Amino acid sequence: MSEEEYFEKRVKDQIDWYGKKSAWNKTWFMRLKISETVLALLIPLLTGYIGITENPISIKFIVGAIGVAVAAMANLITLFKFQENWIEYRTTVESLIHEKFLYVTKAGPYKDDSTFPMFVERFESFLAKENAKWASYIKTQKEEKPKTVAGADKK
Repeated sequence: MSEEEYFEKRVKDQIDWYGKKSAWNKTWFMRLKISETVLALLIPLLTGYIGITENPISIKFIVGAIGVAVAAMANLITLFKFQENWIEYRTTVESLIHEKFLYVTKAGPYKDDSTFPMFVERFESFLAKENAKWASYIKTQKEEKPKTVAGADKK
């Protein structure tokens, strides 16, 4: 594979992928966090109207529904780790861009003319570390699943 092909098919592709994943996670984190905040602020406001309206039952129901929505949003943010993923993907893309610019400008470890193989090794090593972190995360998630007690589901 030529240097141009590697940069187009691998480097650009990986930088774009991590950039898109970072942006997607940031968007969902911000949407849910802003919605959660606005809804949480509505609870005390609406609670003040319970005693002064003709139909306090409907306001109580609305306040309760908003409380459920706030709790659901908070749990979704935690469950899907939107903020953590956003930061992790952004850090990764910035590191990949940094490595690319070191190579393109022949700076740091790339001062020699024949450093393309070194760049490939370093770039692929970085991606392999990211993949290993992901695999480790998936493994711990599977291990943390609550185990059912044998026979507990039988009556």
